[in-house]
Amino acid sequence: MSVSEKRQTIVIADDDAFLREMLRLLLRSDDYEVIGEAANGAVAFDLCRKLRPDVALLDINMPVKDGLSVLEELKSLNCPSKVVMMSTEATLDRVKLAVAKGAKGFIVKPFSAASVLNELRERLQ
Repeated sequence: MSVSEKRQTIVIADDDAFLREMLRLLLRSDDYEVIGEAANGAVAFDLCRKLRPDVALLDINMPVKDGLSVLEELKSLNCPSKVVMMSTEATLDRVKLAVAKGAKGFIVKPFSAASVLNELRERLQ
């Protein structure tokens, strides 16, 4: 990476601490910069609003505020972050709803490292 290239910044939001750690390690190994992590939707929203990451990885099912609500609030603020949703409940209706609300991508859990990195590469172009 040249000095002029900026690493893509990411906020990870999932109530599973182990999953956040796995994602952090995976993303850092692929030269992304994880600038924030949240265990609930309210904290995720605050981090995204303040830090304005290139990408927000949001779990749909989180305490306090779910990922779809966070997505809607970020879009209402015209936050420039691209949102990629994550969920074990990847029904066609759920994916369509997330995309209709403004999600740029969807990662099905459990996921492979390759599927996460491929999804991000596609969404960040």
